[in-house]
Amino acid sequence: MRDIAIQIAYIVSAGIFIMGIKMLGSATTARRGNRLSAIGMLLAVIITLFDQGIVSAGIQGYAWIAGGIALGALIGGILAKRVQMTGMPEMVALLNGFGGLASLLVAWAEYATLPALGLIPVSGEMRFTLVVSALTVIVGGITFTGSLVAYLKLSGKMSGRPFLFAGQKAINFVVMLVLAAATVALALALKDYSATAFYTLIGGAFLLGVLGVIPIGGGDMPVVISLLNSLSGVAASFAGFIIGNTVLIVAGCLVGASGLILTVIMCKAMNRTIGNVLFGGFGAAASGSGGAAEQGEMKAVSTEDAYYILEAARSVVVIPGYGMAVAQAQHVVKELGELLENNGAEIRYAIHPVAGRMPGHMNVLLAEADVPYEQLVEMDNINPIMPTVDVAIVIGANDVVNPAAATDPSSPIYGMPIINAHEAKTVFALKRGKGTGFSGLENKLFFMPNTRMIYGDAKATVADLVSQMKG
Repeated sequence: MRDIAIQIAYIVSAGIFIMGIKMLGSATTARRGNRLSAIGMLLAVIITLFDQGIVSAGIQGYAWIAGGIALGALIGGILAKRVQMTGMPEMVALLNGFGGLASLLVAWAEYATLPALGLIPVSGEMRFTLVVSALTVIVGGITFTGSLVAYLKLSGKMSGRPFLFAGQKAINFVVMLVLAAATVALALALKDYSATAFYTLIGGAFLLGVLGVIPIGGGDMPVVISLLNSLSGVAASFAGFIIGNTVLIVAGCLVGASGLILTVIMCKAMNRTIGNVLFGGFGAAASGSGGAAEQGEMKAVSTEDAYYILEAARSVVVIPGYGMAVAQAQHVVKELGELLENNGAEIRYAIHPVAGRMPGHMNVLLAEADVPYEQLVEMDNINPIMPTVDVAIVIGANDVVNPAAATDPSSPIYGMPIINAHEAKTVFALKRGKGTGFSGLENKLFFMPNTRMIYGDAKATVADLVSQMKG
């Protein structure tokens, strides 16, 4: 009866977790979904403590559990309060990494509890545990160190450009062969080699995680983060098989599948394959071959002149990018949108799938500013009406509005679907200066005859427009 009750409780916990993830699909229910998922996971943790007999370890056992919960809650609370929206992508990368590390530690702990391999007959169940442990270590280790590299690139502590060197792919292949050999050695439970094989798996996985992410440019980081998130889920699911935990298997499969689906969607939005993102070294080529040379010059305009055009506009589309996040301009952008609406204009926010530094980055920023969810329009829905738009305001976006993707076969981003900002009657591009974007590519949009540049901090620029709109 006790086992039945525990399994029912696990199913209830998994159901709550699934409902929470479902609610994350809408900005109006996302916060409740996050809380619901947290409750489901808390329930699963409590059930596991009783199911595995961990709470029977006495006062000392409770002290370790309570200490771990308190320490984790303290660190998580401090980070949640202090992290800026600009730092959210690297925070997500770190969380993905620690998820992978946690799964690796579960596999390591389970391996440590096994009887001395080679001294006793190995059962089918034990062999299964060894194989799944090896897979958990590989996926978890790659996720951990790969996420750390992604964090360093996104936070600026490491160059965002691809790091390529001679023989890189060959070295990666050799490391993968070593991991495969170590997995076989562990599965065979060879007396003299099992421990060596296991620790080789850990070291090799850590190394492959680093080697796998350093050749990826900063412009591809949203896809990388999504893929690493998927891998953290896969590692958690493997860990669930190791310890026989149903809810961990379900939760891991959900995260793994959803992360992979999102990765594929983002790759399609860039007109690239996952293989090209992982092995193409995008950004290195960009620095050496950025497409045809630009003709003409960027034409600057003052906020006063921009105000007169906006005042007469009846259709305005805002296209946000990472520059909006850096300037933390989302709140004044929303205020400007409200003023334009009161002036009789229709306001929309065009969202490209890979804008920013993580999946859904712009959606999160605008939701934080309470921008109505109905005003957020996806790329495929906004492009057909762009020729009718009076003004397109590009705030810190670069590659996702670069017409070279459609017109310049020599450009590294040729073929990538973009938001057709250049088709609007007037384009205002808000930039700090004349430099290129994160990928290092020059944006042809900035040189087009219908584009006017407004230089300066995006938040200050929009705030100036807001004050003029207020009169």
